[in-house]
Formats: sequence, C-alpha cells, structure tokens
Amino acid sequence: MSERKTTGVAASGKTWAVRRLVTAATQPRTVLLCSLLFGLSYTLVEPTSIRRIVGEWTLSRSQVPIARQGSASNVGRPLDVTLVVDAVQARLPRENLLLYRGPHGQPVPVQTPDDWSKRRRAIVEGMQSVMGQLPGAEKRCALNMQVVSAVQRPGYLEQLITYQSEPGSRVPAYLLIPDSIRKQPAGKTPAVLCLHPTDNRIGHRVVIDSDARPNRQYASELAERGYVTLAPSYPLLANYQPDLQSLGWESGTLKAVWDNIRGLDLLESLPFVDARGFGCIGHSLGGHNAVYTAVFDDSIKVIVSSCGLDSYLDYYGGDEARWLPEQGWCQTRYMPRLADYRGRLEQIPFDFHEMIGALAPRHVMISAPLHDGNFQAASVDRIAKAAGAVYTLLGHPDRLRVEHPDCDHDFPIAIRQRAYQLFDEVLRR
Repeated sequence: MSERKTTGVAASGKTWAVRRLVTAATQPRTVLLCSLLFGLSYTLVEPTSIRRIVGEWTLSRSQVPIARQGSASNVGRPLDVTLVVDAVQARLPRENLLLYRGPHGQPVPVQTPDDWSKRRRAIVEGMQSVMGQLPGAEKRCALNMQVVSAVQRPGYLEQLITYQSEPGSRVPAYLLIPDSIRKQPAGKTPAVLCLHPTDNRIGHRVVIDSDARPNRQYASELAERGYVTLAPSYPLLANYQPDLQSLGWESGTLKAVWDNIRGLDLLESLPFVDARGFGCIGHSLGGHNAVYTAVFDDSIKVIVSSCGLDSYLDYYGGDEARWLPEQGWCQTRYMPRLADYRGRLEQIPFDFHEMIGALAPRHVMISAPLHDGNFQAASVDRIAKAAGAVYTLLGHPDRLRVEHPDCDHDFPIAIRQRAYQLFDEVLRR
C-alpha cells in the first residue's frame, strides 16, 4: 500500500523546548530573563505558573535564559520572573491570512501561492505546538482489519470492524459497503469518512442507527446513496477507551486525527474503493474532527462540517470557566494544553480562520445554524471571510460555502442533502 501524503511539520532540532526551561526553573535556580516567540510581558511569582503563561513555545539557543545557582533553601520558594517579548514575533492576525513571516521574522504580504505555503506551514506548526507532533512511520503499522459482525441492510452491508491504527491500539469502526459494488465488482466506488458527534452511550453507532438521535445518520444515508462509508470511534467516548498517555499522545484530538488518517489508509487498501480522493463529513465533535483531520491529510478532497466550529475567541462568549482543565476544548479527549491560554485566548497559535484557510483550494461546506447554542453563526462568517481570501488567491473562491439553517445545534435533512450533492459533484466526476 502506498503511503499517502500528510502534512505534519517536524520539530526543529535547533530549538530549546520551554518544557525543559520550566523543569530547570523549579530546581534551585533563578531564571532572570527570557525572550519568547509569542505573548506579552508578565511578572510571575510561582514556578508552576510559567507553563500556564508560556505554554509549550520554543526558544532558539541564542535565547536560552541566563540562570544563576541559588541555595538549596530556595527550592519551592516563589520566583520572580519577567518574560520579555519581541513585538516583531507577536502572533500573526487570524483575520488576515495574507501575511507570513519574512526571513527576519517581520510580517510580509502574501502575494503568491508559494508565499501562502509559508503561512500554512506556520499554521500547522501552531497546531502541533498544542496537539503534539503528528507521527510518522513509527506508528504506521499493518492495519490488520478484523470483521467483528456483519448485517445486511437495505442497500448495503454493515460491518462492525476493528483496525490497528498504531502498535497497541485497535479502533472500532463501522464499514458500510453498498450493494452496487457486488453488481459491478470491477468498478471503483467513492468513499467518505463519517465522523460522529459526541455520544458517550453508543459512540460511532449514532451515524448509522435509525433509532438513535435524528439527523445524525449520514454514514448510512451515504451508503444508501452508493458510497463506501467508514465511521471510526472517537477516543475516550463510549466503548473506545485507549490509554493516551501510555501510547504517547499529548492530546485526544491528534489521536483521533491519526486514527482517521489510518482509516483512510484502510479505505485506500480496499480493492473496490476509488482512492483518488475522499470525502469527510461530521457533525459537532465530528465537524471539527473533520477539519483537523483534513488539515493534516490532503487526500480528503471534500470537507463538510456541521455545527463544528467558531473562533476560539468566541467560544461561549470567551467565558474563562470554559478554559479550565477538563472543560470545553481543554478536556483530555481534546487538547489539554489549551488550558494554558485561559485569560489570553488571542495568543492561541491557531484558530479556525487559519485551519479553514489551510484547506484551500479543496471544497469545504460549513453548516452554522442561526440558533446554535455551542458555536456562533456570526463567528463562522468572520472565519469564512478570512479563509475566503486564500481561496481567492488560489483561484477557487466558489469552493468555500457557508449554510445558515434556521435551527439549533442540528444537521437538518435539507443541509445534509446539499452536502451529499457536493460529494456527488466532486467525487463522482
């Protein structure tokens, strides 16, 4: 099986991780000064606060702080640390994606696709600074797909399977195979990755079970429409409880992305699947899971996100309680490191403006209901406006579209039908 292209960015060997600096600061030493790549100026009085303020940013070796040895009696005592910031290295604006860092760190206008690739690389680096590094060959083991059960449904075969996404971790998934494949065994059928919303009772089954919550069965509906669909389970929900720490993951988000990427590997390996490009669809949790996955895997040619996003700045109106550990985006199954940005959300090194822009020029459809209590429709419009500049730069402004159904946190049939038509237009050409 050929290895599809993914777009993780390797960590530079010329950096000093702030994690090392924090460890040093808790020893009997006093850190006098450090210059950070991002942030403002702070005075801290507790060593443990350093990580909360600076997160996991990196310093060049020339910026490693001067430290002097203190007495053993200083251990555990408050440290007075001043963090000084170079304004040139402040975060590039999320609302203006047509800027990138020049050779000396200065903002430079994006004028060409090559210029944009530099900004896109920085976006992926920002994502990985919070999510962790996307793995490479070290986790790409044999998939070893196993069929647990199979049930014939009207129009398709439903298989409950597991596949090995990495050594020591098997992912439960539903694989739906249309009956039309048996009628044309030599043909190739398009496939869609179907990512489920939050459901801690039946998990991924919600996207195939007609008796589950209404308007969530897009995997079975697409199978009835003639698509091969794969619906993997999300980590730490329902029956899928991988040990993220022992497996080496820094976030549930990236573990899910990796499981999804390996799911695409599985689809590519099936002889009846058209592997020239895949679709990806999700609601709520599945909506942002789809975006995160597609940023890292460009074999996904069409992305549909329902009720899955707004700006981190706008999430529940910026309520700081939502950014405490194990709350909102900061839960273990998402990105615990985001709790470091409570009180300074504007410094989160990536946002959906940038991630949607990073999907260009691929086809993206976002459904943002007018009355969604989780994500604000107006915020989605601002995201689309910023990302639209990239689509225009790359010559495809028509490939990014936003729908505003008059409903709450839902995925109504009319919007799903538009999504399915988009899959037809792109994947069945």
